[in-house]
Amino acid sequence: MTEKTALKKVRFVSPAKLYKTIKEEIDSAYFDVMNKGALIDQQHLKDFETNLAKFVGTKYAVGVNSGYDALMLSVKYRVKSAEDEVIVPAHTFVASCSAIVNAGAKPVLVDVAKDFNIDCSKIEAAITPRTRGIMAVHLSGWMADMPRILEIAKKHNLWVIEDACQSLGASINGRGAGSWSAAGCWSFYPFKILGGYGDGGGITTNDADFAAWCRRMRYNGEDRATGEYFGHGMTCLLDNMQAAFLDVKLRHLPSWIVCRKAIADRYKKELGDLPNLLLPHYNVPGFDHIYQNYTLRAKEGDKFSSWMKEQGVEVLTQFRKPYYKHAGLGLKDTGFPETEALSREVCSLPMCVEITDEEVGYVIKTVRAFYGK
Repeated sequence: MTEKTALKKVRFVSPAKLYKTIKEEIDSAYFDVMNKGALIDQQHLKDFETNLAKFVGTKYAVGVNSGYDALMLSVKYRVKSAEDEVIVPAHTFVASCSAIVNAGAKPVLVDVAKDFNIDCSKIEAAITPRTRGIMAVHLSGWMADMPRILEIAKKHNLWVIEDACQSLGASINGRGAGSWSAAGCWSFYPFKILGGYGDGGGITTNDADFAAWCRRMRYNGEDRATGEYFGHGMTCLLDNMQAAFLDVKLRHLPSWIVCRKAIADRYKKELGDLPNLLLPHYNVPGFDHIYQNYTLRAKEGDKFSSWMKEQGVEVLTQFRKPYYKHAGLGLKDTGFPETEALSREVCSLPMCVEITDEEVGYVIKTVRAFYGK
């Protein structure tokens, strides 16, 4: 190690700082909603759904109150029996798996590859006569291999849904995440690339019947136009106020993605010579990384991430303990070596549009100091 660098606080994300850059637009949206008293299922929500579908590249979008609800509804619509099995990556946020369980199906875990996404070469070995679907998860702004996943699904007559909660704006060959399958599921949790000021979520699809079902189920099973109930639903509607805020931020998302890519390029340029770091630059033709997170692998694991925090750099270490190792979830650990390895090494550096050039420089300086460079 070199001598200790002067301590400086670099936030992982700073929602208040970002707010100040678009304050006039956000405040205008707030007053428009409040002056109209438009709080539940109003035009702001409909406008955001239209714009979200257009951005993703689907016919329909349905706003719900979390990414979890988007996932759960998307699975529940397709589950026919408690014996139905759904394939899901062993490395992901627990909501991916829990949504399958709470939709009434059984999750079957498959290990991931070095890019943190499901290892397509291992999917078919996990398929049984009870398998009904595959949940493809796009982590950190990088898509799973959807062409290969759809090829496998077609061969075995399986449905596919996308947990795209971390990858709004990512694409393969120009086709956006969330537009490849029966359903794209989104989270608008405040720290996401498109984050609200509270929780929120969405579903994108080209299936008119599924979209109509989701709109009913998110509001207690009711068709609000007719008052008819079509089943026992939930209360998980995206608030109209959040939709208004998200619609403002969606207009900025393309330029924000450009900014994130520039930060990622700088990290690559100035950290790429460190052999103990595996940086998230995968260089697969046609795949576009939008860097929701800048998630690397450090061979030193906790020693590296603790050093960063000690120097005032906020980092994330999701997920040190794989979700299937939590006894309370009752999941079967059949052995997932890549998940185990990356869980020991994973670390996400600050990546947000509100970070300054000086702060990025400090992050880089701190990383290099750890390695004596």
